Amino acid sequence: MTAPKVEIYTKFGCPYCTRAKALLDSKGVAYEEYDVTMGGPKKTEMRDRVPGASTVPQILIDGQAIGGSDDLAALDRAGKLDALLGG
Repeated sequence: MTAPKVEIYTKFGCPYCTRAKALLDSKGVAYEEYDVTMGGPKKTEMRDRVPGASTVPQILIDGQAIGGSDDLAALDRAGKLDALLGG
């Protein structure tokens, strides 16, 4: 089974982004990080992919928006994150 594609939209100095990345790192998950600190096309892309998203991080697993840092941690606590990550 191939690993799912994990993407995370972040901003510089965002503690929630740091926490989400630390959780993914602790699981050995590779992810693509998109910095939207200065706005631009990636910020527009984030809003297109996750309608209503106004905060970061926004985390997507295989194109499915799972929310932010708290959502990621809740999935992990519920034992559902590893399954999404192909574990």
